Amino acid sequence: MEVKLRTSRSLVSKLSSVSSQTRADALKELRLITKLDPDSRPLVAEAGAIPYLSETLFDSSPSVQDDAAATLLNLSISCRHALISTRGLLDALSHVLRHHSSPSSSAFAVQSSAATLHSLLVVDDYRPIIGAKRDIAYSLIDIVKSLNSPPRSVKDALKALFGISLYALNRGALVELGAVPALFTLVVKDGRVGIVEDSTAVIAQVAGCEESEEEFRRVSGVRVLADLLDPSTGTSLRSRENAVAALLNLARCCSERAVREVREEGMGVVDGVADVAENAGAKGKSRAVALLKVIDGGSRNIASVFRDKRFDCLLNQSS
Repeated sequence: MEVKLRTSRSLVSKLSSVSSQTRADALKELRLITKLDPDSRPLVAEAGAIPYLSETLFDSSPSVQDDAAATLLNLSISCRHALISTRGLLDALSHVLRHHSSPSSSAFAVQSSAATLHSLLVVDDYRPIIGAKRDIAYSLIDIVKSLNSPPRSVKDALKALFGISLYALNRGALVELGAVPALFTLVVKDGRVGIVEDSTAVIAQVAGCEESEEEFRRVSGVRVLADLLDPSTGTSLRSRENAVAALLNLARCCSERAVREVREEGMGVVDGVADVAENAGAKGKSRAVALLKVIDGGSRNIASVFRDKRFDCLLNQSS
């Protein structure tokens, strides 16, 4: 461990060298050891690397920027508090994300920066801090809606947006910044299963705020989500679980008009909702049963249309 400590301090000290080549070589070594040796991560952080790495994200060299972003991502696995408490770190990550479509930010650095945010957002207390940085949320949404964004960048941005949306008070800001149309565009136009699953996961969270109702209506969101639950579409179970969660959150958090819309569209896909109730995990089953009850409205609407005993069984379950 003493050898690792000396190595970490030596490499970090080289980050302040006047020689750009010395700095670049040290960065490459730090990237490698923080990837391969978990024990070295806290040593590198304690040696003072994070402020240097943050500053390096503003570098004009794509390879240098890549190494710095990758090293920060590696450190975020073990040293989240050290990262979030470093002044200027979030601004540096935001800079990379904000320039995602320009030569000043490489695609790899963008992906690593978004992934670093996702790693930090695992901690509940960091969600309001990161969510308060509107420039970060705006940039992530811009990556999602940009036609030129690589698939990996989109996936990493979606995962970061999901982490932000887990904090309820961040959801209204995401809606205001244009998240809803960007997310539904991916669901409708992007056929890649992973992208649709990640998009609907964010949609399900964003639906849990009253600000989302009008935006969902503008993009025919309830109908799109109901279509995902149609068994004929072949949508993955995870996406269907997310669609159920979104419709349920919309019904619970928005107006009576939204409840009516969920009920009307839901009546056409009760088979799909029931399938989620029967085949999903515990949380998914509970949400699907709750959604069936919303659709039924307590008036046995489902039973009057569908002569199927499984609906009676599901509606009698506790959700």
